[in-house]
Amino acid sequence: MTDNVVPLFKDPLTSTDTLTAVSTPAPGVAVAGRPVRVWKRTARGVRTAVTSEQTRTAARLVARHGMYVIGGTRITAKRTWDGRTASRYERMIRAAEAGGNLEEARDWEDRLQRFRMGRHHRRMDLLRSAPDVAKSTLYGTGLTVGGLLALGIVLAIANKDITWVVGPIAAVIEAIRWIVVVATVVWGPTLVVGPWLALLALWGVGRRQQTAPQWTLPVQQRDDTGAPITPSIVVTALRDLGIAPLRGAIKDMGDAGAAMLGPIRIAGCGVEVDVTLPSGVSTAEVQGRRRKLAENLARHEHEVFITIPVAARTVRLWIADSGALDQPIGPSPLVTDQTTSANYKTGKAPWGEDLRGDAAGLSVYQRHLLITGLSNQGKTASLRALALWLAKDRTVEFRIADLKGVGDWDMFDGLATTLIQGPTDEHVIEATEMLEGLVAEMERRIQAPPGTVFTPLVGIVDEAQVAFMCPAVGDDKRPYGGSKATSRYFMAVRKIHNQGRAVDVTLWEGTQDPTDQNLPKLVREGAHTRISLVLGTESQARMALGDKAVDGGAAPHLLRQGLDKGTVVVASDGISIPAGQAAITVRTHYIDTDTAAEIADRAKSLRDGVTTARTIDHGPAIDPLADILTVLGTEPRVLTQDVLKRLATLNAKAYGGWTFIDLKRVIDGTPAAPYKSDGRMVIGRERVGRLLANRPDTGSTSAAE
Repeated sequence: MTDNVVPLFKDPLTSTDTLTAVSTPAPGVAVAGRPVRVWKRTARGVRTAVTSEQTRTAARLVARHGMYVIGGTRITAKRTWDGRTASRYERMIRAAEAGGNLEEARDWEDRLQRFRMGRHHRRMDLLRSAPDVAKSTLYGTGLTVGGLLALGIVLAIANKDITWVVGPIAAVIEAIRWIVVVATVVWGPTLVVGPWLALLALWGVGRRQQTAPQWTLPVQQRDDTGAPITPSIVVTALRDLGIAPLRGAIKDMGDAGAAMLGPIRIAGCGVEVDVTLPSGVSTAEVQGRRRKLAENLARHEHEVFITIPVAARTVRLWIADSGALDQPIGPSPLVTDQTTSANYKTGKAPWGEDLRGDAAGLSVYQRHLLITGLSNQGKTASLRALALWLAKDRTVEFRIADLKGVGDWDMFDGLATTLIQGPTDEHVIEATEMLEGLVAEMERRIQAPPGTVFTPLVGIVDEAQVAFMCPAVGDDKRPYGGSKATSRYFMAVRKIHNQGRAVDVTLWEGTQDPTDQNLPKLVREGAHTRISLVLGTESQARMALGDKAVDGGAAPHLLRQGLDKGTVVVASDGISIPAGQAAITVRTHYIDTDTAAEIADRAKSLRDGVTTARTIDHGPAIDPLADILTVLGTEPRVLTQDVLKRLATLNAKAYGGWTFIDLKRVIDGTPAAPYKSDGRMVIGRERVGRLLANRPDTGSTSAAE
């Protein structure tokens, strides 16, 4: 096959044509490479068509309605089969036997026998009814014809026309003819429309029962937030856990696998259900598949909690409404009700809410307390909320050491008889001496005459891991930190744990990221109330709460770091825990620092006045009021934030750690108190000067005041 040659021009010097050939393909001949390009364009077009949103929507539409028909057929066939056979009774018997309920199995077996006997009688009656039907038909035909003839005779006599004798019979025959004619006309369309009507009915059944999978539904109808919890959903989720004995038992039960379930109860922002496991399936196997179970229930892992109730071979599932645990709880009653009172002996701190949405109150009466968790998860705020409530009982004495030292406990200045704040070795030494003072007071009370009544004494050490890890050694060569019998801090804690509660001397400790080094085992196990926020590992959860609580379902290591701030798992007899459980999860109320200061002020008003000792030397005496006037300079008013910055610049050692609470403590309640100007808090120079001029000459104050 040759290419066509097209002449382009002639050579002017010769008479012959000079041909410059351009090769063009003959008709039907493909140029090399063109089929590849055509194929690529075709493939690209097909791929675009297949992956377009319109195609996916159409595919989902077809699949959805097809599944409605298939599902409706399956449901209708199953209903028909159950109605005509004994399969339903047999299925319920297997379910009762699998659940170990022999009494219920016998009841269903009796029902099965009654059903079979009734069915047998109906069949025998049907066999015996054939001769009776024939006789009844013969008699009925004769009576009908006789009646029509009698009617015809009457009409013939009345009309004096003998042809009326067969008139009624002729009328009936004509009616039958018209019925046949109508049936003949209707029969054809009925044969055409009937199957479609049946298909439509099956489609309607499937649509009502939502037999189409989620992916086939339109986006706006797709339930991506978690479907309501029903028995069938729970059973299906358990069946698909990947536990072979459980799957086999549920398969034997059929749809009656719901016999494993107790009633599904509304429980706060979710539901609760007890599941009795079949023989051969342990509760530990289900607990170990918490994430898969949650996903099978269309929930996140943190929205499903598995605990072990009293009943044997039973797990209790608490399943949150999708997204409910991401919503904050309400404010603390300490904030909303200024008249809230406290009683160390009989009261419970309004600490938060459990997962069911019920108020969770914690009793601290004669209970040593330990709270732990990862850093920045709300440990100090949770511990401080308990202390703020207890501060409203004027009989309680506080001695506090905050080994973080950033002002989280400043509001207890004037409430606590001792307040130590700082992370250095010197602060640890002071905290140790504070605990040794608690030990001395405890021993004095123990030696008091029988029947002596003591006021409650609560020691609080926040960031206690700093003390356990402290390398400082005293003059007696004994270390302050560590977990040996030579450690002063460790031994003071152990002595208080051993005998303190008997004379109302209790110790609260807050620590983070527990290990055997920064939280010794004897100290952990000496606490009556053990609380944990989010932790990194199960081994840490066991350190925080103990093996019994974790084996019973407590799982602080499964909380979400950063998202579940303030959510704690509590193991204590001081809080109401559902029967059979070893721990409870509580979402604590958050009280910010400024609000905590206001609550502390109300607690101070209930007391006669407490002089707070700050045993760390803060340097030479200063006069905060005079220094405030100094930093105001010649300006008539200055923002409070700027006053704090200027004070820190003036004397970094004295004022470098000051917050608004410290500033408020100096001038609040005086004519120089901060006020609003243009919507912002300011301090007026004239007011401070007037206060200084009119105050009595009491000398300077220390930095601790």
